[in-house]
Amino acid sequence: MPKKMPIFYSALLLTGVNLLLRLVGTSFQVYVSGKIGAAGVGLLQLVMSVGRLAMVSAMAGIRTASMYLTAEELGRKKPGNVTWVLSGCFHYSVLCSGIVSAALFAFAPQIAEYWVRDVRTADALRLFAAFLPVVCLCGVMTGYFTASNRIGTLAAVEAAEQLCSMAVTLLTLSLWAGDDPGRACMCVILGSCAGSCLTLICLSALRLLERADCGARIPMGKRLMQAAGSLALADIVKSGINTLENLMVPRQLAKNPRVDNPLASFGVVSGMVFPVMMFPACILFGLAELLIPELARCSAAGSRRRIRYLVRRSLKVAMLYGAFFCGLLFLLAQPLCQRLYQNAQAGELLKWYALLIPMLYCDAITDAMIKGLGQQFICVRYNILTSAMDVVLLYLLLPDYGMAGYFFSFLVTHLLNFALSLRRLLKITGQHISWSLVMLTAAAVLSAVWGASQFQQIHLRVLAYIPLLASLLTLFRITGKADLMWLRGLLKRQNALP
Repeated sequence: MPKKMPIFYSALLLTGVNLLLRLVGTSFQVYVSGKIGAAGVGLLQLVMSVGRLAMVSAMAGIRTASMYLTAEELGRKKPGNVTWVLSGCFHYSVLCSGIVSAALFAFAPQIAEYWVRDVRTADALRLFAAFLPVVCLCGVMTGYFTASNRIGTLAAVEAAEQLCSMAVTLLTLSLWAGDDPGRACMCVILGSCAGSCLTLICLSALRLLERADCGARIPMGKRLMQAAGSLALADIVKSGINTLENLMVPRQLAKNPRVDNPLASFGVVSGMVFPVMMFPACILFGLAELLIPELARCSAAGSRRRIRYLVRRSLKVAMLYGAFFCGLLFLLAQPLCQRLYQNAQAGELLKWYALLIPMLYCDAITDAMIKGLGQQFICVRYNILTSAMDVVLLYLLLPDYGMAGYFFSFLVTHLLNFALSLRRLLKITGQHISWSLVMLTAAAVLSAVWGASQFQQIHLRVLAYIPLLASLLTLFRITGKADLMWLRGLLKRQNALP
């Protein structure tokens, strides 16, 4: 097996890939919103929500299970067993994706008519169903390559996938879709499926070229169900509730007399505000992707000291990174949304949602670490609880409070999910949170935003905000010499452990 890279350099590679993916995705949202308008974007989000439910159901937790089980075998120094892990994952994936694909293809017209309420989307759903098994098998292979730390290979293949997907999507949108949202959905799905086919072919060929040794056959059924079963339940229930939520939002907003176009309002939040808000998180997603197998390997090897260090360092990095972009996007909300979407409402909403960025970014890292430590079943309970609460709150609040009710529900449910997940992580690792550090970071961001907002020109605000925040973080001793030494150690390829 090729030589592994340290987790820092692996994260850098995944960061570059994630930046490319998120940049293309955000650019696509801007392109589509200008082509079909906010109402069309809202309809597209509803179709993609149904597609995500189908994909999550077909995936049935197999990607994380493949990553986790591979990492366990490598942590135990038994690479020959990986062949049986992949074999079990492939059989599981083909069975689950085949059932879901057949059901989606058969019931696509009914789903389009009664769920999405636009019969033009039936063909897009059937196209998605036809390629669903390929997408799921890609999940198995990317999980294996991530767990085995083949990040350079994976980055190259995923970059090629995105370029292929982008080319097919933009070409078909330009030549065929016109202003028809139904055709636009088909173009997006066709581009994504073309990229998935390319990825599956490349990764499967690379695995075969490894000519890996095959150890004695090991039973995988029970371990696979333990790793994937709870994840499948959590993902399916959460995705199902999220789909119900997305389909319900425009209908409940229509009951509010102050909302002129419910579908457009939903499209502004889900198709404009959220992509901008979560765009910087792609850097953290690269770290989160690697923390799952890294912590699984450490847990299998009994490296408690390494686990505590990764938890402590990752939470601090996520907090500081989220705090930085919280202030920056708050300052840039209006001009950024005006430049991208020519939509003032998106800018106002982005200001509110930007305040939640530190919590959302830390939650993503926390969730990955919990999964890496084998606490998947705990995630099931938390996700079901908070997602169900979200549906109830939206049903009650949207008719009277409109988009303000949507924000309140988003805040309460995500805050509760993060608090529960963080509490569990700290309990199983024996770590503690320095609340004084959290409060000082918040004070530094608020002070830097206030100081930068005194300037009228946008570029002056940015130029003032960055040094102000850096100075305050140093003054409050949130960052210091130890952080600089850690960063220098990384750059010198030294071991980052204290």
